[in-house]
Amino acid sequence: MIRFAHKHFILIGLILLCIPLVYATIQIQHKGTVAPAGTLDRILQSGTLRVITTDSVSTYHLYQGKATGFEYDLALEFAKYLNVELDVVVPGWNNLFSYLQQGKGDLIAAGLAITHNRLEQYSFSIPYMSVQQRVIHHNLNFGPRNMEDLTFRTFHIRRGTSYQDRLAELKSTGIDFNYILHDNIPTEELVRMVQEQDIRFTIADSNIALLCQRYYPDISIGIPVQEAESLAWAVRKDDIQMLQAVNRFFLHAHREGILKRISDKYYDNIREIDTYDLKTFHKRLKTRLPLYKEIIMEEAAVYGFDWRLMAAVIYQESHFNPNATSFTNVKGLMQVTQATAREMGIKNRRNPRQSIKAGIKYLDRMYQRFEYIQDNYQRMLFALASYNVGYGHVLDAIKIAEKKGWDAQDWQGLKQALPLLSKAKYYKKTKYGYARGWEPVHYVERILTFFDILKQKRYSDS
Repeated sequence: MIRFAHKHFILIGLILLCIPLVYATIQIQHKGTVAPAGTLDRILQSGTLRVITTDSVSTYHLYQGKATGFEYDLALEFAKYLNVELDVVVPGWNNLFSYLQQGKGDLIAAGLAITHNRLEQYSFSIPYMSVQQRVIHHNLNFGPRNMEDLTFRTFHIRRGTSYQDRLAELKSTGIDFNYILHDNIPTEELVRMVQEQDIRFTIADSNIALLCQRYYPDISIGIPVQEAESLAWAVRKDDIQMLQAVNRFFLHAHREGILKRISDKYYDNIREIDTYDLKTFHKRLKTRLPLYKEIIMEEAAVYGFDWRLMAAVIYQESHFNPNATSFTNVKGLMQVTQATAREMGIKNRRNPRQSIKAGIKYLDRMYQRFEYIQDNYQRMLFALASYNVGYGHVLDAIKIAEKKGWDAQDWQGLKQALPLLSKAKYYKKTKYGYARGWEPVHYVERILTFFDILKQKRYSDS
């Protein structure tokens, strides 16, 4: 089992302890230099922040025409902080730094590690994440056990990355191995090639590796080849005004919980499902989902829901098994109770179409009850929790969150409150009483993982 330095490998606390030192270093580095006129002024005057990034699952990509990704969400918050619009520039990995130098963007937000070589040419912000470079191999192939065991192996990596710098450094110590450089190929594509056994080895940062393991469960995350590295945003050398603005934003993002919220969104449930379950899910996407995909799409469209999310719910409920029956006697693909079946107007809970119709209709009923939540994504998470544990218990958890001072319209607040429903200190003061509140948390987190995998599968809607 791989152990990381911290849950989710987000070392916000440790990073913030280092902020005074980091900031002092920045000030010393730039003492006596003159900032190029205009980057921040131009942004404020034009009303547009131009962020240079890459198209990848861990940074920025489009899903159903809508932008998403960790770096995108963080950049969007920075644009809001500056009260400007966000413009995303995606020139390809090999062109990130040249675009910055040529003024075709204002900063790079692409999961960049701070390296000695990069520091000589660019300025970096306060770090926001700590990662480790890891060997990636297929689980049918033996991976290296230590640095010396890299000998005679060949690694495929993207040109211009910190992986290239590290492997070059290791090779200079006399370890006899090879590496092949690829231009503008995302790391996750090289990981896919390992999964398909087109190549034997690649290197990936730990956050990318764990995300990719959802989509490619046959990969193994092997030994680290580097000590922990810090990820940060890059700006032009000596652009003091812009660097200070970014650093002030990161301090604000931590203080207001923005950084944690975005980190939790993408990485909080990263270890929620083991690789065996992931492999089973991928297998059943091929063998069982096609039997019900059309019905799911039809019923999801009635309520404007994403059919992939509905498919993720159905898998979590029944593993796409129409004959599934729980110990509480809920049945069918959507595990509908007898009372819900009557309420939703269906007669046969084992009939796939009837079950899907009733389940999605009931989920919509839960969704409508949270109409006061502006964010549709958050609203759906509250609805899913209600589908699992009951609307009344969710209301009780919301009241607990409010009393605790947590955001009662955000999943992170509800997520903290729900497990308290199993403690007498709390449930005795609620209207609906005891509940196994940890169950809806696991339920929602697993659904989000399955949904993420389905999104990356990029199924067509036809």
